[in-house]
Amino acid sequence: MGNISRRHFLKTVSAASAVAASGLYATQAHAAAEFTLKFANNLPVTHPMNIRAKEMATKIGAESKGRIDMQIYPNSQLGTDTDMLSQIRAGAIDYFMLSPLILGTLVSDAQISGIGFAFKDYSQVWAAMDGDLGAYVRKQIAAKSTMFAFEKIWDNGYRQITNSSRPINKPEDLKGMKLRVPPSPLWTSMFRAFDAAPTSINFAEVYSALQTRIVEGQENPLAIISTAKLYEVQKYCSVTNHMWDGFWCLGNKKSFEKLPKDLQDIVTRNVNAAGMLQRVDTKALNDSLVADMKTKGLQFNDTSNEAFRTKLRSAGFYADWHKKFGEEAWAVLEKYTGKLV
Repeated sequence: MGNISRRHFLKTVSAASAVAASGLYATQAHAAAEFTLKFANNLPVTHPMNIRAKEMATKIGAESKGRIDMQIYPNSQLGTDTDMLSQIRAGAIDYFMLSPLILGTLVSDAQISGIGFAFKDYSQVWAAMDGDLGAYVRKQIAAKSTMFAFEKIWDNGYRQITNSSRPINKPEDLKGMKLRVPPSPLWTSMFRAFDAAPTSINFAEVYSALQTRIVEGQENPLAIISTAKLYEVQKYCSVTNHMWDGFWCLGNKKSFEKLPKDLQDIVTRNVNAAGMLQRVDTKALNDSLVADMKTKGLQFNDTSNEAFRTKLRSAGFYADWHKKFGEEAWAVLEKYTGKLV
């Protein structure tokens, strides 16, 4: 697996920021483009997702000889995750990056990869998501919605808990804590199992909710905590690695089917290639950020996963979700994670 130097990353971020400052973060419009495609997401322009998406859009334009103009709309420009999910289902957006867990509000099986403390490390994650678990989820998305998911899921990273009240060292430290979670039943049930008080808030509103103390804390991978500057409104970061999260690149079926086969191939190849590069970038960035955010005043502490996993077992979390997902889906998950219940 490759790596990116911090200097290279910051240089790339600077370039991305300059583009963003000039207005819409999109490819140079081709006057003669046959297809203008909207690619939307909720992350800042400086996140590896948008840096790689910009490169991807440029390559798609070049390889299609200007027939496709793919425009990138980052940073919730087209609305909240909930808004954009409605738009891609209706065909108003062509491509949309979404966490499997939020997609689970529409296609329940999509969220199975987010089961708390399931994957021990990235080798398990990629074996599952590039293997039978990812294939199972993509099949469910295609069968139960107007969308499909590209083969290679992009990386968000392992999620950590930040808050403004106290370090989280053990499950009991979460008791009563008002914690922002994305709009997903799986997230809500997991933190309720820890006796926290989870509140669903769309990502676009997280910074202000933390700033005004509507909630005490939130949970996200370090790359998002950094690029969204959540360290400005949080004091503690507990490295819990409580779930791995990614982004399915979703496409609207009708929009994609309008493309001739050669253009479908160009889009598919470049989306998957960009996702593989973004995985490397995101892991490198997440790995580098503890030292960086310590200098910005965020206090870090490590935790023991086993205490949290034991609490979830005793609260019936795994048994409940095993029943909800059913035997087939759960068996595919445990093929990679080992027994969870």
